[in-house]
Amino acid sequence: MIQSQKLQETLLRKSMRMKLNYRIVIFALAIIFGIFFSMPSLLQMENGKKVTLGLDLQGGLHMLLGVKTEEATKSRIKSIAASIKHFSEREDILVDDLTFDESSISFVLLDVDDVKNMKVFLDEIDGSNVTLNGENFSLSLTDEEIVKTEKEAVDQAIETIRNRLDQFGLAEPIVARQGDEKILVQLAGIKTQEDEQRARELISRAAKLELMAVDEDRNARVSVMSDEDAREYGDVILEDAKNPAIKYLVREIPILDGSMLTDASMGFDQNNRPLINFKLNAEGAEIFGDFTGRSVGKRLAVVLDGKVYSAPNINERIGGGAGQISGNYTVMEAKDLAIALRSGALLAPIYLMEKRSVGPSLGADSIRASMIALIGGFILVIIFMIVYYRMAGIIANIALIANLFIILAVMSLFGATLTLPGMAGIVLTVGMAVDANVIISERIRELVYEGKSMHKAIEEGYSNAMRAILDANVTTLIATVILYAYGTGAIKGFAITMTIGIFASMLTAILGTHGIYQMLETRIAKSKNNRFWFGIKG
Repeated sequence: MIQSQKLQETLLRKSMRMKLNYRIVIFALAIIFGIFFSMPSLLQMENGKKVTLGLDLQGGLHMLLGVKTEEATKSRIKSIAASIKHFSEREDILVDDLTFDESSISFVLLDVDDVKNMKVFLDEIDGSNVTLNGENFSLSLTDEEIVKTEKEAVDQAIETIRNRLDQFGLAEPIVARQGDEKILVQLAGIKTQEDEQRARELISRAAKLELMAVDEDRNARVSVMSDEDAREYGDVILEDAKNPAIKYLVREIPILDGSMLTDASMGFDQNNRPLINFKLNAEGAEIFGDFTGRSVGKRLAVVLDGKVYSAPNINERIGGGAGQISGNYTVMEAKDLAIALRSGALLAPIYLMEKRSVGPSLGADSIRASMIALIGGFILVIIFMIVYYRMAGIIANIALIANLFIILAVMSLFGATLTLPGMAGIVLTVGMAVDANVIISERIRELVYEGKSMHKAIEEGYSNAMRAILDANVTTLIATVILYAYGTGAIKGFAITMTIGIFASMLTAILGTHGIYQMLETRIAKSKNNRFWFGIKG
């Protein structure tokens, strides 16, 4: 009899123990993950990945840029002229009076037998109108091609600026189209005048590389020639990049341009001075090799953004498609120029329309106001949940705190940028996570009122609440995906925090709290104190 009583007491003590389950293990691991990866951001530790603050929180630079799209058409015409020149030289076609202006190209063939071959080549150029009058050719772009070229100039400028800023090292710069010919650029973290100037120069630099032949026959008279005189010979006068007093007379149609560039990097010459090494693609290497092979003893001007950086003598044919740009650079200038060349030349020049510097004080004010709203709302929610739901409210609050840690940890892990709308997304996520716990708690309370056992009340409560929670979260998730796909800047930040928050709340509110209830299920049933556990009578 005594042994039977001891056995019953032992079984009772075992039943009163909290039961571990896979849900509580996953929840505990999620909390550890959240705390571990959010600490570098919360404590601003030197080591570890941290959340980056956006322009509206830490200050930076806001710019509105315009694009001179009409210049893109001129560049396209000039590029086609260079292709015609290279084709005629490769096929031994004698071309005379090859000239171009802002909208058209004209030239004359000296041999009528070459007309058919040249006509086939020109017909393959997309968006061109070719007019033939005997041996006289004229080429212009169609209206549709001009519109397309101008649109592509803006698209290419956006992509090029974004690539340059990414390589510059700024965290998630915002580069977006505004209207037809405007570009919005927002750079968080730009605090000094030096950083601002460097970023502006990197953005606005055309980085247009051209290799041009020096007109050796007339270059000696360049100092007494005007631009009109040079144009009569199909030449253009360019300044030396180091000394503007030095002039060069070069052929207006380049041998090749930066569109054939595949790579650019900073290096050092034999005197340890910075320079830029560049490489050309297969077509560029072939053109470069052919030109240097037939121009031994002459000079080749390396032109960048309309200035001659060097004009070395050609001593032999140069194969391999590699070259150098030397100049009076600092290491930082050489690095930025290499970035600009790697990112590609701008098809059309850009100009500054509007600039605003957002100071750190505004960012601090924004952070302070947002934190007051977040913490104030968070505390009120916690108090309400404890007062209304008692211990169930405490369990919900544990899930709520875990939810915040997980959101911050995921954003830190991926180096995401937190903006003011992003903080609003976190506040909204807190409300959604609480809403899920409210639905669950109400379903359990209803089943307890009906006299269901604690086990059935908990399991059926979660089962009944699951449909409503899933529907709400899935529809919200669809909205955030659309916002991220079609939104820009701050809207993307809001969508990112909302998406992370939805998945975190599903983990904490559904899986985590369910695991806690399962662990405490026996103790709740034995206590029979529904007021303490759920805030209800009976």
